[in-house]
Amino acid sequence: MKSDFLIAITQIAAEKNLPKEVVLQAVETALASAYKKDSEATGNIVVRIDRNSGNVNVYAQKAVVEEVEDTRVDIALEEARRLKPDVQLGEIMEFEVTPANAGRIAAQTAKQVVLQRLREAEREMVYEEFSNREGDIVSGLIQRVDARHVIVDLGKTEGILPPTEQVRSEHYRPGQRMKFYLVEVHRSNRGPQLILSRTHKNLLKRLFELEVPEIYKGVVEIRSIAREPGYRSKVAVAAQQEGVDPVGSCVGLRGIRIQNIVNELNGERIDVVQWDPDPAHFVANALSPAQVAGVSTSEEDNTASVVVPDRQLSLAIGKEGQNARLAAKLTGWRIDIRSESAVQETGAPAAVVEEAPAEPVAEEVAPAEETAAPSEEPAAEEVVSAEEAPAPSEEPEVAVAEGEPAVAPEKPQIRFAEEVQIGASERGPAKGKRAKGRKSATREELKPEGKVKKARKARRPRLEDELEEEELEQPPD
Repeated sequence: MKSDFLIAITQIAAEKNLPKEVVLQAVETALASAYKKDSEATGNIVVRIDRNSGNVNVYAQKAVVEEVEDTRVDIALEEARRLKPDVQLGEIMEFEVTPANAGRIAAQTAKQVVLQRLREAEREMVYEEFSNREGDIVSGLIQRVDARHVIVDLGKTEGILPPTEQVRSEHYRPGQRMKFYLVEVHRSNRGPQLILSRTHKNLLKRLFELEVPEIYKGVVEIRSIAREPGYRSKVAVAAQQEGVDPVGSCVGLRGIRIQNIVNELNGERIDVVQWDPDPAHFVANALSPAQVAGVSTSEEDNTASVVVPDRQLSLAIGKEGQNARLAAKLTGWRIDIRSESAVQETGAPAAVVEEAPAEPVAEEVAPAEETAAPSEEPAAEEVVSAEEAPAPSEEPEVAVAEGEPAVAPEKPQIRFAEEVQIGASERGPAKGKRAKGRKSATREELKPEGKVKKARKARRPRLEDELEEEELEQPPD
């Protein structure tokens, strides 16, 4: 049956998540220190705890020598052979010196030593565990955000995310769970210190190994990575086995694999391109999604001159030169980009990437405006001639309508022609009657509907009276 002492040690080992043997060794060291404190012994004191019964025994160790210099640590050979006949010079003999009871000071000393030894053992365990995971991904919970550093809870210990390893576009909130790259583990006075990173390019590599089984098994290999944390990254992959599509393996069905990585990096754009042993093809692939017309490489100055279609120039350079810059980091070549029009017209050497987009864009926009202007004028003349064709040629006033500007609207021209024709056929008072009738019609339109009807009813009798008077004035046949 186990004693209460062994039960307490087992409970401590479970709470601290430490092996039971480590806790027993810490208690033995603490009891040895307590015995030295209580009895003021200065020799080599060793405490042993029985693993089955839990009994504690204290021993004093002495070395066997011919001449004794210090009786607390040495014993003469003759005296040692009386106790043990086969003892030899240089051996260590143990003598039991277990005290009957320990005092209050010894008990307090033992408690402090036990706690200190347990803390040291716990720190050592943490260091050994995380030192083996250096260069790997760890998952943690953001505990607090200081003025500059972010403290991450990793379960057994805490990690530090310094400002240089933080992504500028990310916002860290307490309670947020994220994945981090373990950069370094080193000892300090407060225990092991873990340095984490969210900007390291190997973080992207480890995420690909987690999401893509082909990369984890070695069927697909990541050759190079270029990353601007929080904005965009490029990954060059190559297949180690025939019949395997490296880019398709990384993207996954309907892009689900690459989407998981993008979500983990908070929306960072990732371009997966195929690695090629030919530098020209590799540079062309690295400039994806832009289409490349031709690439010429120069190994002397490590420069690749790229020619792209005019409409693909801005896409090849990217926003603020980001696409070309990442392609240069990915391939290790200095990339100069120029458009096809610049090559055909000037034949000048390739411009620097940051200066290239200014001139070609202006050359493309200017001809579009020049060609659009002349194409509109003939169309307007055709429309005008088509409208003037059905106009009668007998009346001289039609020529006035034809002389109007071509941009005049259609309705005013027709109305003006009708007025001229009516004016030519009807002279004098008829023109006035027409104008008067038009004026009265406009007034009737402005009046309400009820008043118009009353006016018409009131006018009918007057017209009938005039007709009767005319019939009476005419002489009979």
